Amino acid sequence: MIDVHYWPTPNGWKVTIMLEETGLEYRIVPVDIGAGDQFKAEFLKISPNNRMPGIVDHDPIGGGAPLSLFESGAILEYLADKTGRFVPKSGAGRYKVLQWVHWQMANLGPMMGNANHFKNYAKNLTDDPKQLEYGTKRFVGEVDRLCGVMDAQLSVNQYLAGADYSIADMITWPWACLLGRIIDESAWEPFPNLKRWVDEVGERPAVQKGRRAGKELSERKLTEEEEAARRKLLFNQTNDKVRAAREAAAKAAS
Repeated sequence: MIDVHYWPTPNGWKVTIMLEETGLEYRIVPVDIGAGDQFKAEFLKISPNNRMPGIVDHDPIGGGAPLSLFESGAILEYLADKTGRFVPKSGAGRYKVLQWVHWQMANLGPMMGNANHFKNYAKNLTDDPKQLEYGTKRFVGEVDRLCGVMDAQLSVNQYLAGADYSIADMITWPWACLLGRIIDESAWEPFPNLKRWVDEVGERPAVQKGRRAGKELSERKLTEEEEAARRKLLFNQTNDKVRAAREAAAKAAS
């Protein structure tokens, strides 16, 4: 059994999609990131970066004590090695997959997350919209560039790492499929190969099931006060704020 410490976001979907594709048995452990669950002492033991997802595999590779992992790229690589699926075991093919996994972690995920923040969330955090102009232009422009990278790759390959569906596709799709929502629907027009791939991957039953995993967790309607509290918690985190939250969690657990 694998415990998935999770909230239904693109980064969480990466792991549930992989688990559905492999058929591994798993259990969702909710981490309500808007309520501060990521700062609880028990979660920090799994993810010291206070970010989900994290997993605990109670039957790890090689046996022994349960293994905890954080960072979605490391988790998908581990699950691929555990099952022997969706990444070659050795050789050039393995590294062709892993380079796209690292590309997503370093590029597409952070840039789309920042574009989404400046375009759709930050307007609720400032009274001066002009403060958002540079950040919005910077990150939306970078998303445009990265989508061009994917579109070029997919113009000559069915999948990101070549002819075979792999963890490179699973880790990238949850963010890529949101391009129209983060920017607008016209954003797809310059990227027909990317749109073809997003639609094809999205038709896979395991992808659909993985994306729906825990959907009900985030469907509760929040009050204005709850929304304000969540924005305050999620955005503008600093070392001091994170340290205080950790100390409070540790104190409550003692």
